[in-house]
Amino acid sequence: MPSQDTRAPLSLPRAPSKRSEVPAFIVMDVISAAARRESQGADIIHMEVGQPGTAAPAAAREAVKRFINTDKLGYSEALGRPALRARIACHYQEWYGVDVDPDRVVVTTGSSAAFVLAFMGLFNPGESVLLPSPGYPCYRHILSSLGVSSDIIETGPSTRWMPTSQMVTERKHQNPHIAGLLVASPSNPTGTMLEPERLASLITACTDAGIWFISDEIYHGLTYALPAETALRYSPDAIVINSFSKYFSMTGWRIGWMIVPPALVRPIERLAQNLYICPPAIAQAAALAAFDAKPELEANRDVYRANRDLLLSGLPAAGLTDIVPADGAFYLYADVSRFTDDSVAFTRAMLEETGVAATPGVDFDEARGNRFVRFSYSGTSAAMSEAVARLKRWPRLDR
Repeated sequence: MPSQDTRAPLSLPRAPSKRSEVPAFIVMDVISAAARRESQGADIIHMEVGQPGTAAPAAAREAVKRFINTDKLGYSEALGRPALRARIACHYQEWYGVDVDPDRVVVTTGSSAAFVLAFMGLFNPGESVLLPSPGYPCYRHILSSLGVSSDIIETGPSTRWMPTSQMVTERKHQNPHIAGLLVASPSNPTGTMLEPERLASLITACTDAGIWFISDEIYHGLTYALPAETALRYSPDAIVINSFSKYFSMTGWRIGWMIVPPALVRPIERLAQNLYICPPAIAQAAALAAFDAKPELEANRDVYRANRDLLLSGLPAAGLTDIVPADGAFYLYADVSRFTDDSVAFTRAMLEETGVAATPGVDFDEARGNRFVRFSYSGTSAAMSEAVARLKRWPRLDR
């Protein structure tokens, strides 16, 4: 929810860099607006942010207590603690039946740092990266700050809101500067997923075109229709990015990981050394223990599944009938064009008049997002039920 910066201009010796002129991450502005309303006494239901409503797993929190009392919290290796890298590699055998060498694992300060490292390690200024739209806005913002352009592929119902290999091949012919494709499955904001066959065909198309394939797998573990498949099954050269934020319910701990081809390990390590030194030591301890919390984490997923079912029936009853099919993650992407052509104003009014915070689609799709709103169902079932009740009473949803 963009807002004007009312702070007095500073006296600077020269203008800020061009790379700092990235658009705002709008969901963070919505969070700020919701927090201001709460500070004024309003009861806000948070459906704007993709943050689990649960705490980090109990095993992770207990591990941190032990760690604080026994460790000096010093630097780790730039690529992460060997024990955590080995445990992440083991995770791929447990979940997917795929063998991963721990030496290929890079522990990062959240997936955000992983994207920075990947983009800096793979792409040169002046090159382009294919990004499906709608999609996570920080991809294109980080790329632009690094002098790399985004080549947008508009997706829609005909392709289940996912790109196809034909799209990749055609774009590469049109734009020789394309150096990579990034796909998230499940996707943010739509929650749709790639079928294994299409994932394999996209990787083949990238291989044939001589470009990188980056797979954002941050919502793996949170699927309700199709099973999630890792890109590593189809190519050892795929770059996989994941995080402890979503399935593991550890957003604020800022800990994630990458799997990269052997030839990229040292280049990425050099970047990590210089940019981040190492991932946070305490978060690494928590992450290692989080792998032992599967029953708790699966129970969290059961709540998300119940919330999804509640909203898929409740939002249409409130008048929001055009919702993108959601296979995973914890988002519903709703077409609100019946009510508005300005999703920013629409979500601002929703927040002020109902206390329900949601994110305007323009954050995820600059061209068409004015008629979409993303709802996150990562909170409690009681909160989701109350949100539906409030929206049913909202006069703007003329049914």
